[in-house]
Amino acid sequence: MLDRLQALADRYDKLSELLCDPDVSSDPKRLRELSKEQSDLQGAYDAYTEYKQVSEQFDGAKEMLGEKLDDEMREMVKMELDELGARKTDLEEKVRILLLPKDPNDDKNVIVEIRGAAGGDEAALFAYELYRMYNRYADTQGWRTELMEFTENDVGGFKEVIFMISGKGAYSKLKYESGAHRVQRIPVTESGGRIHTSTSTVAVMPEVEEVDVEIFDKDIRVDTFCSSGAGGQSVNTTKSAVRVFHVPTGIMATCQDGKSQHENKAKALQVLRARISDIQRQAEEAKYAGERKSKVGTGDRSERIRTYNFPQSRVTDHRIGLTMHKLDAVMNGDIEEIVNHLTLADQADHLESETMGA
Repeated sequence: MLDRLQALADRYDKLSELLCDPDVSSDPKRLRELSKEQSDLQGAYDAYTEYKQVSEQFDGAKEMLGEKLDDEMREMVKMELDELGARKTDLEEKVRILLLPKDPNDDKNVIVEIRGAAGGDEAALFAYELYRMYNRYADTQGWRTELMEFTENDVGGFKEVIFMISGKGAYSKLKYESGAHRVQRIPVTESGGRIHTSTSTVAVMPEVEEVDVEIFDKDIRVDTFCSSGAGGQSVNTTKSAVRVFHVPTGIMATCQDGKSQHENKAKALQVLRARISDIQRQAEEAKYAGERKSKVGTGDRSERIRTYNFPQSRVTDHRIGLTMHKLDAVMNGDIEEIVNHLTLADQADHLESETMGA
């Protein structure tokens, strides 16, 4: 680990030299690439610098303990040694995490798809509430959201909604949200006061550049139609809505929220690329992980990553056994604590895998 950290520190110092080079500063593309590389190394570099300082202080205190000291001084050195030892252990854990291979998609924007699954109108209403939750969370992060496609039901819920969240680190924080989200509550339409269980599914996919997934014109079929609102009511008479069908994979994407046919086609292709890339990524993961369920699952009531229990104001993430009694805050976008716990759990899994593979 120390060899890797030293190599990282050497590279950071080299980048500092290069960024001061006039030839580099006069080349915007090269300057941008090197600046990003150094920025990516910054956290590990700072942690390693602190680790070296603490290690030197620890060794110095240990050496002092071997000298002739009076009882009071010896006790002070022992206390300092304990504190430095604890800091050193914490920093070792921190740099181990920082040295884990970074997900290349972490800094990308995301395309989020939410669908009402089991539960009819109640599932669609919950899908809308999840959409609002992620929008409010995006606001707290300084991210921008853009609605791409949606289908409403007659009671104000979403049968399906697709939107983009743009901002640094969006995928790194939202990638754990994919799966079936279960809600338990008494629907407004329930006259008997019984608690119902419904589910909505969430899929979070990193935005894919054209160069990453190339779609050829000969492989797609483009259909245009009039945009429509809730209940199938036509909201315009021009064929601005676009449906793109990718023949080789059978994957389809639709967009009607843009102002023009051209804009809707561009957005539909964005969604299409993300879906194709997601399928390819799942296929690659399956080679190493064996058979695995699809990212979202069937949406059946028994499948869930998280439960939102309204009568008890309780949110439970079943993957990590986390339970919180602050449902109102969570539904208003306060999901940072959940995101942090999921990130730490994922890091712990990677550390364990790395240790077993060492």
